Amino acid sequence: MTRNGKPNPGKPFPALVIEDVWGEAMKSIPPLRIRCWSLIAILLCAVGSNMPAEPVPVRHAEGTIHGFLELRSEEGHVIASGDLIRVARGDQVTTHTLFHFNDGSIDDETTVFSQRRNIQLITDHHIQKGPSFPHPIDMLIDRRSGQVTVRSFEKDGKEEVRTDHLDLPPDLANGIVPLVIENIPPGSPETTVSMLVATPKPRIVKLVVQSRGEEPFSVVGSSHEAIHYEIKIDIGGVAGVVAPLVGKQPPDIQAWVVGGQAPTLIRERGPIYPEGPIMTIERASPVWQDSAKSGD
Repeated sequence: MTRNGKPNPGKPFPALVIEDVWGEAMKSIPPLRIRCWSLIAILLCAVGSNMPAEPVPVRHAEGTIHGFLELRSEEGHVIASGDLIRVARGDQVTTHTLFHFNDGSIDDETTVFSQRRNIQLITDHHIQKGPSFPHPIDMLIDRRSGQVTVRSFEKDGKEEVRTDHLDLPPDLANGIVPLVIENIPPGSPETTVSMLVATPKPRIVKLVVQSRGEEPFSVVGSSHEAIHYEIKIDIGGVAGVVAPLVGKQPPDIQAWVVGGQAPTLIRERGPIYPEGPIMTIERASPVWQDSAKSGD
């Protein structure tokens, strides 16, 4: 894990290099309050976790759907519209989520997973590019073969392609975190899954999902309740020591799920890329021209 008291090199976050992280952190604590997010992002990938890797059992099988999404800024402005298309063929499901941003940016993710007894990732291809993403990325994961290909881009536009073969855990949740949350048994206090992050050298971190109870909401004046989940990033090790010193922890991701016979994620809040602002994803409803004219 360490060499001469320092984390191993070669574990950066996008466009960041983790060389002598511990020494640099200790030397730079006062100014780090301005750029502490970068440090925590680096440290997030610098330390692994010993939590067990167990896939989440299927409690609610997925079917074929086409849903509409909206992405809002912290100020509440809609900055992107999205489509969620899911096609089920037997016990294999393909999900395609595509966000078109007002500034022309794209967040495009296609995920294939199996829902035979457990939810298990097969492949995930995630692309983020455009002005909204300071570190554009193109990452393809094949969990069964362990091959991970990452295309990253520097500020000068230079492209770097890296292919690694990793021992990927069975609970890898890239592209299927909403499904994992929807299949958590009611009353379960905590669920832990793995996540692969592009660094550009891929690294595995842990997501700890905890229930925060139920919260009320309404739909067209009708009252409902949703289970509020909080997703924490497990830093641990050296990072867990340094993070409090710089006065900043990676923000938790918030998610709300309607329970019952068909649990559904209806809201998610958090950054959509490292160091990014807090954004909210919600399901959108269509607006018809005749309804707008009549004032309904």
